[in-house]
Amino acid sequence: MNTSLNWIKAMVPGLECTDQEFRDAMTLSGTKVECFNAFDKNLDKIVVGQILSVERHPDADKLVICQVNVGSENVQIVTGAPNIEVGSSGQKVPVVLDGGKVAGGHDGGALPEDGIKIKKGKLRGVESCGMMCSIEELGSSREFFPDAPEEGIYIFGDDAVVGSSAVEYLGLNDTVFEYEITNNRVDCYSVIGIAREAAATFRKPFNPPVVTKTGNDEDVNTMVSVDIEAKELCSRYVARVVKNIRLAPSPKWMQQRLMTAGIRPINNIVDITNYVMEEYGQPMHAYDYDTIAGHKIVVRTATDGEKFVTLDGQERTLDAQTLLICDGEKPVGIAGIMGGENSMITDDVQTMLFEAATFDGTNIRKTTKKIGLRTDASGKFEKGLDPENAMEAINRACQLIEELDAGDVVGGAVDVYPDPVTKKRLPFEPAKYNALLGTDVSDEDMLSYFERLEVEYDKDANELIIPTFRQDLNRDADIAEEVARFFGYDNIPTTLPKGETTMGKISFEQSIEDAASEVAQFTGFSQAMTYSFESPKVFDKLKLPADSVYRKTVVISNPLGEDFSVMRTLPIHGMLTSLSTNYNRRNKNVKLYELAKVYLAADDVNELPDERVEFTLGAFGSVDFYSMKGVIEEFLEKIGMKKKPTYDAKAGIPFLHPGRQADVYYADKKIGYIGELHPDVADTYSIGERTYIVVIDIPTVTEMASFDKKFTGIAKFPAVTRDISMVMPKELPVGEVEKIIEKRGGKILESYNLFDIYEGSQIKEGFKSVAYSIAFRAKDRTLEDKDITPVMEKIFKDLEADGIELRK
Repeated sequence: MNTSLNWIKAMVPGLECTDQEFRDAMTLSGTKVECFNAFDKNLDKIVVGQILSVERHPDADKLVICQVNVGSENVQIVTGAPNIEVGSSGQKVPVVLDGGKVAGGHDGGALPEDGIKIKKGKLRGVESCGMMCSIEELGSSREFFPDAPEEGIYIFGDDAVVGSSAVEYLGLNDTVFEYEITNNRVDCYSVIGIAREAAATFRKPFNPPVVTKTGNDEDVNTMVSVDIEAKELCSRYVARVVKNIRLAPSPKWMQQRLMTAGIRPINNIVDITNYVMEEYGQPMHAYDYDTIAGHKIVVRTATDGEKFVTLDGQERTLDAQTLLICDGEKPVGIAGIMGGENSMITDDVQTMLFEAATFDGTNIRKTTKKIGLRTDASGKFEKGLDPENAMEAINRACQLIEELDAGDVVGGAVDVYPDPVTKKRLPFEPAKYNALLGTDVSDEDMLSYFERLEVEYDKDANELIIPTFRQDLNRDADIAEEVARFFGYDNIPTTLPKGETTMGKISFEQSIEDAASEVAQFTGFSQAMTYSFESPKVFDKLKLPADSVYRKTVVISNPLGEDFSVMRTLPIHGMLTSLSTNYNRRNKNVKLYELAKVYLAADDVNELPDERVEFTLGAFGSVDFYSMKGVIEEFLEKIGMKKKPTYDAKAGIPFLHPGRQADVYYADKKIGYIGELHPDVADTYSIGERTYIVVIDIPTVTEMASFDKKFTGIAKFPAVTRDISMVMPKELPVGEVEKIIEKRGGKILESYNLFDIYEGSQIKEGFKSVAYSIAFRAKDRTLEDKDITPVMEKIFKDLEADGIELRK
């Protein structure tokens, strides 16, 4: 379904928005816009000009020099258009001025994405200050402007005003929107339906066409009769008659609107039927009244094998399920699909029979498949039209016939409507809608939504009265959807489903463990699984002191053997055993992880032990301390712990290298440890490579983790960077520098980066040179030196207080 924005605005006064705003709002309210095309997107500075004189070019046989009045001035334009001849004058033409743009050219190829810019220049030595345009250069074609010449400049009518916008005169100041309409919203297969949705979406008044009474003093019922034999397939048939047909071109406004719908204007009668079909979504058909035998219409099904020649000249073989429109003797049309060649409207038509009917959508769809013929009309009938729309549409068509002086409308209408539809009533249950949606919309707001949608409310019965064109509203869930659409899907809060049971999901703790697995696997670690039962001898292998808390174990009362007699208190032994196995099988680069459960015995033997999951990493080969540290920080960021962890080198862990280990802290709370395996322990496990271990306590980080995400927009103001270089004692970790930067950086501190560490002859013994790059940024302004300098001075002061010397 395509609609013109200008056509929509004609029914929704006060609608002011950009094309993108219209698309976004309509899509969010349930009328999904697939795309849109602005006819004038590549047209600029194009006005109506009037040719004052035409002279031959002195140096080119096919070029002429025109003096053109463009309203504000007269300009000279050189052209080679074949329909601009020497001596001609007075023609009004589209003129693109110097610096303007046109859409394309005559070659029929793909149009440039940004149009073609026109500049003042010379053609064969003669100055040309603009260009006169063909209809193709304006981004359209002769299909929609049949009066345009096959080759040459488009000529305006006498009503064009010199100096006014040529784009507006041609109706190209418009945008066509393409919608994805679901089959249950048949009311939106019309401009009126889309306009009603737009009015409700933008909270504007909705002014559909006002259909006035038409017709002379005659009674059409004396001229034609209608008999519906297949009542189950045709619920309503309306007919009117127009005499003294006067075929002529449609007015410009109608042609322009048909063009936006992709329909080529033909003549006033054909254009009116197409126009009303687009406006009301009700297909209509016109028959030559004088070819209707007995001036009678019979709606019946065909007989098996019956032949019929349609308007396109093709003979169709029908079956008993095909619905036909017949006269007193013969078929004159396949209902809802195409009329017959034997009753077609010709240029000699004097009296015309207008048909507007409602046919069974399923039957129409089946027929189109069987005979291999599908039309715009059948596409609408297939959806199941509202019978109440037929009379309104045919009256609108007759109104247009009178307004355009296309004929004399006979009074009255033949209306065969054996089983009129009634408006459905549904109970108004706001609490149920809110419970279904998880919202808290007031009764008044709901009723305001329904009022905009033309859904009436019977206060006494507490019922909603559904208009017949809304065939999709049948139950409380449908009404709740209307509330959701206009309350705003984006405004509906996140809530859990309510009921006796809820949907199962993993626990928050399991989510943390899953995140640990994802990070480990993403960084190249393979999962390991080791025994929870261990031997008491493990503690000696790990060099744990006799009074270590980890030697206090839960003893198995009926162990398989001494090697499986206690529950592990550390995850290290199993990991080192797996690494040892890989090393001795000559695997050069090994990275393993395990979510290992440990069991810390309670003081009271009758109490259950503290079971804790430890995120354990072990690796040797192409890995070092810093890559293992990176895995820790990646994991913490994954689970929402945005601050950088800190490291205390005075960990004192006996099974780790005394100079290459650290406890890991987050917010002053120990969450684990990292380090290189002690050489003696590595020898004990027969691992001949530097081996690195990381252990993170999952219950501890779970208390500080969060998967809540907060959107932060792209920074609008530039960052300011400062580099600092310093000399500091070797034993002092750079983490102390980072603590000072974070503490003194304040709200404007965005990031910092260590980019250089140097130890050598140029630095005094026992010291190292360290350099950082610090970035500052404010959310509300561009930072100046007066903002940065005080912060840097505080950083310098604290660094010097810690014995760190700044390098000038």
